[in-house]
Amino acid sequence: MNLSALEKVDLPNGQYLFRRWIMVGLIFFLILCFMPWTQNFRAKGNVTSLGAADRPQSVHATIPGRVEAWYLLEGDTVRRGDTIARLSEVKSDYFDPQLIERTAAMRDAKSNSADGYLAKAAALDRQIATMRQELVLKLEQGRNKLEQSRLYVSTLEADLAQQEAQVAVAAFQEARTDSLYGRGLKSLSDAEAKLLKTREARAKLTALQNKLDQAKTEVEQTELSLATIEPTYQGKIAKAQGDRQSAMTQYYTAVGDVAKLETSETNYRIRRDFGYVTAPQDGVVGKILTPGIGETVKEGEAIVTILPRTFRSAVEMFVEPFNLPLVSIGQEVRFIFDGWPAVVFSGWPGMSYGTFTGSVVAIDNTVDRKGLYRVLVAPSEDGRSWPTALRPGSGAEGVVLLGNVPLWYEGWRQLNAFPPDFYQVDRYQTKSEEGLKVKAPVRTVIK
Repeated sequence: MNLSALEKVDLPNGQYLFRRWIMVGLIFFLILCFMPWTQNFRAKGNVTSLGAADRPQSVHATIPGRVEAWYLLEGDTVRRGDTIARLSEVKSDYFDPQLIERTAAMRDAKSNSADGYLAKAAALDRQIATMRQELVLKLEQGRNKLEQSRLYVSTLEADLAQQEAQVAVAAFQEARTDSLYGRGLKSLSDAEAKLLKTREARAKLTALQNKLDQAKTEVEQTELSLATIEPTYQGKIAKAQGDRQSAMTQYYTAVGDVAKLETSETNYRIRRDFGYVTAPQDGVVGKILTPGIGETVKEGEAIVTILPRTFRSAVEMFVEPFNLPLVSIGQEVRFIFDGWPAVVFSGWPGMSYGTFTGSVVAIDNTVDRKGLYRVLVAPSEDGRSWPTALRPGSGAEGVVLLGNVPLWYEGWRQLNAFPPDFYQVDRYQTKSEEGLKVKAPVRTVIK
C-alpha cells in the first residue's frame, strides 16, 4: 500500500516470537512426518505353558468310589507317583476282598480242565492210530483166513472126487460079489461085507459133500467178514475222531475261559491300584475339588488340580480375523505382563521400556466361540528373559510389530481406516534391461 506510517510503526516482540515459534513448529512437524514408524496392532492374551504336559491339569478318579482319606493339603509339593487320596469301592461286584485270589483259583481250575481235555485228545489220537494199525492187521488176517477157506474147499473137492471114485469101485465090487454069490462062487458073508463097504463109501461121500458145503459157506462168511472189517473200523475211527474234536473244542473253550479269567484278574489288580489316586507328574497341589471324607465321586470326575513346578512360559494371544493375515510364524511380538510396569511407545519399540520379546510359534486355523483366532507365542531367544514369577492364567497384552513406514503414511492410513501395510518391504525390483518393474505382492503363508 506504500504507506510510510506502517513502516515507521514497530511490531511487538511477542508477535516476532510467535512467528518464529510457528516456523519452528512447522519445521518440526515436517521432520516428524518423515520419521519412521513401526506399524503394529495389539491383542490380549493369557500366560500359558509352551508344552501341553506342563500346563495346569486336573487329576480324575479312574473308578467310581467313596473318598476314604486325603494324604496332602492344598499347596503341598508332590512328586510323580505320590498318593493323593484313597477311594473305596461302591459297586457290589467288587466288594469281595478275596476277589483277585478267587479269580486266580478259578483260572487255575479252568487251566487244569483245559490240560485234561488236551490229554484226552492226545489219548484219542493214540487210539485212532492203534485202530488204524489194527484195521490193517484185521484185513490181512481176514484175507489169510479167506485164502485158507478156499484151499480147504479145494481139498474137500479133491477128497470128494476120490470118494466118488471109491463109491463107484465099492458099488462095482458089490455088484460083482452079488453076481458071484448068485452063482455060488462067493459066500453070503462076502456079499454082505461088500455091501457094508459100499455103504461106508457112500456115507463118507455124503460126509465129504456136507463138509464141502460147509466149507463153501465158510468162504462166503469169511468174504462177508472181510468186507465188513473196514467199515466197522472206519466207524470206530470216525467216532474216535469225533470225540477228539469234541475234546479239542472243549479245550479251546477252556483256553478262552482261562484268557477271560486272566483278563479279569489283571483288571481287578489294576482296579485295586486305581483305588489310590496318585500324582501324574511333579508339581504343587492346587484346589481340592472333592474335599469331604465319605463323599462319592463318579468315574472320570476331577478331584484335585495340580500346577507344574517348572514350565516354559508362553502366551496364547487372541487375534481378530481382521488382523490374522498380518501374523506369520516367527514374527516378533512385544508383551506387557500384568504386574510388571512398562513404558510403551508402540510405534518406536526401541524407546519402549519394560516390555518382553516373543516370537510366534503356532497359529490356529479355526476360530473360537468369541470369533477370535488363537496365536501361541514363545519367548524369543535373543530378547529379554521373561519373568520367572509368571504363572499360567495371568494376563498379557501383545504388540505385534509389522513393517516400518513414514509417520505421515501411518497418520493417513489411520484417518482412512486402512489396514496396515500387507506387502513385503522389497516389493520393487529392478532389471537392467527392462527398468523398474512392480513386483506382485507376496502374502504371508499361515501354517
